[in-house]
This record gives sequence, C-alpha cells and structure tokens, in this order.
Amino acid sequence: QLQLVESGGGLVQPGGSLRLSCAASGFTLNYYHIGWFRQAPGKEREGVSVISRSGGSISYADSVKGRFTISRDNAKNTVYLQMDNLKPDDTAIYYCVALVTDSSYMLHDPGVLSSWGQGTQVTVSS
Repeated sequence: QLQLVESGGGLVQPGGSLRLSCAASGFTLNYYHIGWFRQAPGKEREGVSVISRSGGSISYADSVKGRFTISRDNAKNTVYLQMDNLKPDDTAIYYCVALVTDSSYMLHDPGVLSSWGQGTQVTVSS
C-alpha cells in the first residue's frame, strides 16, 4: 500500500511560520494528486489543501486561504505545505495522502489511494 511520510511540524508562536513536507516511500509521488488534512483533539478531520499531479490545480479550505501555500517539487518527490501567520486554531496533527482526484471536493470527502500515516504535530501557542 502507498505510504507517505509527513515531517516539519513543531511548536510555533502565533503569527509564526512552518513548512511541512510530504515524502513518498518507495514510489513516485509525481503520479498522484496530494492532499493535506489535519485533525485537532476532539475534532473531526478537516481538509486543508489539495494539489494536482502537475501542480496546476490547487484548492484550499476557507480557514487557511491566504495563509497556507501548497506546492510540489516532483524532482525531489516531495509536496510542501507552507504555513504562515499561524493561529492557535491551526494546532493539529497534519497528514498528507494521495487522492483519487484533484477536485476540491476531496477536502470534504477524500477518496484516498494511500494509507493515513503518523502525521506531524503542529502546535501554535505563546
């Protein structure tokens, strides 16, 4: 089964920035649409952003639009999530998965092609 590995989380103050990375283990990420999702304690999983295989189609949740930027470097087999102006409400475990389509609908009802990994913890606190 396809497995992606997230990294780059940490503790940051409100207004700070982090860049998360999503790397493929044993396969080429270039062939897949990728989504970032997050889950905070006691809350349901939330879609954050989706990027198409080529990087030409991108979607964001309203809650992160204008603050987060998704990108991919197919030469490095990696997808990134640049998170700026972080808020305490952004505190969550962040996951990346391969998706069946690049539709923004995937933010709400993800059709996944890879397993959910361990994720990377992002904590925004002063």
